[in-house]
Amino acid sequence: MIKTDYLRLQIKGGKRLIFVSGPYKAKTEGEKAQNIWHAVRVACRLWELGFFVICPHTNSAHFESLAKLDESIWLEGGLEMLSRCDCVFMLSGWGESEGSVVEYNLAQELELPIYYEDSY
Repeated sequence: MIKTDYLRLQIKGGKRLIFVSGPYKAKTEGEKAQNIWHAVRVACRLWELGFFVICPHTNSAHFESLAKLDESIWLEGGLEMLSRCDCVFMLSGWGESEGSVVEYNLAQELELPIYYEDSY
């Protein structure tokens, strides 16, 4: 899932606050639950490696069905959190997620190191 030696070098360089980006929305509630669970497993592994993890999948899971807010607020909040991070970890399938593509573009704009699950 994650190539640990490479990421540990990043921690030694002081890059400890990491944002997890990847698909959240899905066609079915079951698929959405799988997306959330996948992000949780990766986030836990990153914590084990010594990162401080921001995982929006768990920060506001299912809030869209409870809070009467415009859907754009969740991405806006995620972008604010991402802007405060040292680096970003892109989950597999991120390129198929509109929100993840926006997060990726912001990370590039901020010149943050970006790591890809598909690369490990």
